[in-house]
Parts: sequence; C-alpha cells; structure tokens
Amino acid sequence: MTAPPRILAIAGSDSSGGAGIQADIKTITMLGGYAMTAITAVTAQNTVGVQVVEELSWDLVRAQIDACWNDIGVDAIKIGMIGSAEMALLLTDALLVRKAMGIEDRIPPIVFDPVLVSTSGAILTEPGAVLAFDRLMKLATVTTPNVAELEALGGPGAMAERGLTYLAKGGDAEGREVEDRLFRPGQADRVWRSPRIDTRHSHGTGCTLSSAIATLLGQGLALEDAIDGARHFVRAALEAAPGFGAGHGPLGHHAVR
Repeated sequence: MTAPPRILAIAGSDSSGGAGIQADIKTITMLGGYAMTAITAVTAQNTVGVQVVEELSWDLVRAQIDACWNDIGVDAIKIGMIGSAEMALLLTDALLVRKAMGIEDRIPPIVFDPVLVSTSGAILTEPGAVLAFDRLMKLATVTTPNVAELEALGGPGAMAERGLTYLAKGGDAEGREVEDRLFRPGQADRVWRSPRIDTRHSHGTGCTLSSAIATLLGQGLALEDAIDGARHFVRAALEAAPGFGAGHGPLGHHAVR
C-alpha cells in the first residue's frame, strides 16, 4: 500500500463540525490523506453564527506543530484561522526556522486560507493581522481569499503589487455562475466557471476547498490540477449537504466518493 500524504491543518476548531479543523479532517480523510492538526483557537459556533472565540497560546500551537512534524512528517500544510497578528508572525517565523536550521530540506506546499470573515459574517481576526499576513502569504504556495477577504487584503491591485499567487474565490459573489480565478505573477490567469449551486448549506466551503487543495498538492499534483480536483470535491459536498441547522448548514463531506 502507498502511504497517504501527511497533511497538517493549522486552524481553529468549529464546535458544530461544519468548518475549521473539523472540515479539514473530513476533507483530508475523504481525499485519501492523513490528517494532523494544530488548533489555534476554540470556538462556540453553529450554522447561525459564532458565539465565542478563544485563542490558544502560541506555545501550545507551536508544540502541536512540532509534535506532528518531528515524528510523523508533513507533505503539505493548510493554514486557516490564525486569529491574531502576533500568531501570524510567529507561525511564519517557525516555518522559516525549520528550513534555516536544516530541520527540513524544503518547506512543503502551503495553502493559506486567510480567514477574516465567516460565512455568517463574524469577524474572526483582529485588524492588525492583515498586515502580518503579508509574510505568510509570500511563503504560501497559494492564498485563497473569498470576496470579502480579498477586499480586506487590499484587493487585486494590492495582491499584484505583493507578487503573490492567489485564488480569488467567487462563491460568495453575486450571479448565477461561480468564477474562481488563479492569479500568478508573470503568468496568464486561469479561470474556472461553474453553475451556482442554489443552497444555504455552504458552511465551511472555504475550509474544505483549501484543505482539499493542500491534500492534492501533498499527493504530488500541480497547482492547477489540485485546484480543479478541490473544486469538484467542494461541489460534490455541496450537493450532498445533509440539511442540518437553521442557518448556513454544513457540507456533506461524508457522501463524496
């Protein structure tokens, strides 16, 4: 048997299971990866909103990362909710230090989902974190902002000035068609368009997409192919949503084959 790719998800916990670490674990597992986690924050939330957010200490987050990486190893990393500017800076430094100290020959592929606003509209990071995200985005293989997050990061112009590779997600834009656009410095844009799936059960789509991309990158796929496969996974999970909750319900990760 071929060993599964080892995927480390660094993100917050969603108590209702629809997004965050819980969505990451489901996605990674269903796509044939081995899921490991470093939880950055614990939330009380459900399909109608986020009630409480409590950030964990950096020492604990760092210990989780080191425990997984030093023993099992990492083939790709998905980074989601960080929660503070300080943690974003410390996380970037920790990843760079592993390479600088020779602990790793290279930093594995990183997919950064800059969680700023949840599906329900809750602000999940402090304002200063946007500036701290710059170094982390430069380190990432690809950053995956939605419409609101892209605006908070300064828009396409600011992202182009930074020279970043990013996937501008269109799931929360208006229109009957969803457009996702991959921007890469010095290369033509790659655009995916699909008919919009009319459903309120879309909680965790961003987490699912980013962890799916990370898993497929960990399997050795090229970035465009990983995004293509991840989009198919998300669409299948949307169509299989179980209908739970009174608000933005979770996807049907369990039913994707």
